[in-house]
Amino acid sequence: MIANADSPGHNITVQPELAPQWLQKLASLQEDSLQNFLPNRRPEEFNLPEPKATKHAAVLVLFGGGASPADGGAASADVPADASVLLTHRHPGMRSHSGQIAFPGGRIDATDRSPVDTALREAWEETGLNRNNVTPLKQFRDLAIPVTGNQVHPVLSYWDTPSSVDVTSPDEADDVFTVAVSDLLAPENRFAIKHGSWTGPAFSVRDYVVWGFTAGLLNAIFHLSGWEREWDREKVFDLRETLEKSRNNEALR
Repeated sequence: MIANADSPGHNITVQPELAPQWLQKLASLQEDSLQNFLPNRRPEEFNLPEPKATKHAAVLVLFGGGASPADGGAASADVPADASVLLTHRHPGMRSHSGQIAFPGGRIDATDRSPVDTALREAWEETGLNRNNVTPLKQFRDLAIPVTGNQVHPVLSYWDTPSSVDVTSPDEADDVFTVAVSDLLAPENRFAIKHGSWTGPAFSVRDYVVWGFTAGLLNAIFHLSGWEREWDREKVFDLRETLEKSRNNEALR
């Protein structure tokens, strides 16, 4: 288990100028770039079954790999071979989004200084991440979750000095891991899933299925960064059947 303490309110200033070269394009995007790429992400664009109080959250999109500017900077804008991103598997007993693969993150508390502070605090609570080893690069405009209307702020960050992470709150996340970006970009690990009238991108990693908000965000990032490789967009599978074959242990409601 990770024992380091968190430092609330510390290291929350976004510094896009410190992005390694391969992340500079993402760090220089407009705050609403993801909003423009992802469809149906404004509450007025979809109808919820009943009015609900909007909740605000933040997720940490934490990349590692390549050389940091402090080490002389990455020599290329291409994604480095050792690039990775931090993900978690939400405990199947969670009240919402149970069993899903997700970025570390959660609800914004009144004591949080900003969505960046929230994302770093939640990552510490779920994985033991030392926020002082992270460089926040970009806070994107909040995105709405169509099922609930809740708003989520993606916080793009870079891991200057990767440190140990592990399951620290097993009731929230029962698996914590970094996945190679090259595995997510591999065409054989990409497909689309369909549930009723909804179709969205998905990824296969470690026998998990990444779908929903997390997959949509990864798909947008890969497209906007220019890293995306051609994949078979006609490969569409039923979501329920796909989840049953995965290790997500996720029940659709």
